[in-house]
Amino acid sequence: MGSLLGILLFVQILRGVLLALYYTPDSSLAFERVQYICREVRRGWLVRLIHFNGASIIFLCLYAHIVKAFLLRRYRLRSVWFRGFLLFFLMIAIAFTGYTLSWSQMSYWAAVVITSLIRTIPFFGDSLLLWIWGGYRVGNATLKLFFVLHFLLPWFLLIVVVYHLLSLHSVGSTSNLGYRGGLGKVTFFPFYWAQDSVNFLFLFLAYLFILEFPYYLGDPEMFVEANPMMSPLHIVPEWYFLAYYAILRAIPNKSIGVAVLLLRLLVPMMFGLIRNYMSPLVLFLRSLVYCFVSVFVLLSWLGQRPLEHPYVMLRGVLTLFYFIVLIFMARVYLVT
Repeated sequence: MGSLLGILLFVQILRGVLLALYYTPDSSLAFERVQYICREVRRGWLVRLIHFNGASIIFLCLYAHIVKAFLLRRYRLRSVWFRGFLLFFLMIAIAFTGYTLSWSQMSYWAAVVITSLIRTIPFFGDSLLLWIWGGYRVGNATLKLFFVLHFLLPWFLLIVVVYHLLSLHSVGSTSNLGYRGGLGKVTFFPFYWAQDSVNFLFLFLAYLFILEFPYYLGDPEMFVEANPMMSPLHIVPEWYFLAYYAILRAIPNKSIGVAVLLLRLLVPMMFGLIRNYMSPLVLFLRSLVYCFVSVFVLLSWLGQRPLEHPYVMLRGVLTLFYFIVLIFMARVYLVT
């Protein structure tokens, strides 16, 4: 998954640079420029579809990479673990800023909802929100800021990726059998080269999916230009953010909801502070990881459900169960 993520990231940045040549970060032109790229620029539709669906494919591989890291107890590689989560947070920021650039109805109101959470920061939340918006609402200045961030952050991401790989090569990866000794490790070439060649099959299937179902992962509101005077009936983010959105909407108080959302992002990273290398409860730990994944999938499904019974109650129950599973996982890791 690591090498596949590297290939996908390189392709995503390359396509993004090509799209930036024709894009205009102006609130009155952004939506039309996206349509111009798809309809008038030679092969522009293909570049845009690969870039649009590439974000979903990257997050799919990224979540699989994190689950595999939990199953193989790779938290013990502390520097690799923390830099990996820094990459994860950067990917979230890049995906969010990029999603707003289409300036469609759903992306505009998603930007309004998410940026409004900054108000929960004590003392200077309102001032920071005005600075990000560039005014008293999401507008032209906000779009230009997000475009600059979306263009610059991937280059910083590449630097962190290099440090992530250097840390991994200095300490070595974890065996699929859970072995952590240096004598049982193999060289990168030719073993991993042969294994990673399977990635090209995955890329072929991914691009085949993009060509057959180009807008399957999108929302119908992405074809409607942003209208600040009329919000969609249900504001739903991309699928890879649905679980976080469900946790946010599970708590009526916005400040507490943001705090719980931050805990949801930071608690898995804190597993890198655990010093125990092995646990006698390995099978129980694997079952907890599978529960962790199941709860995440259910929360993603609930994230797109409306605010009505029984979805409101289920969001609260699954959010509580999510943190209970994480606490049990940490407790099992600490068993010596």
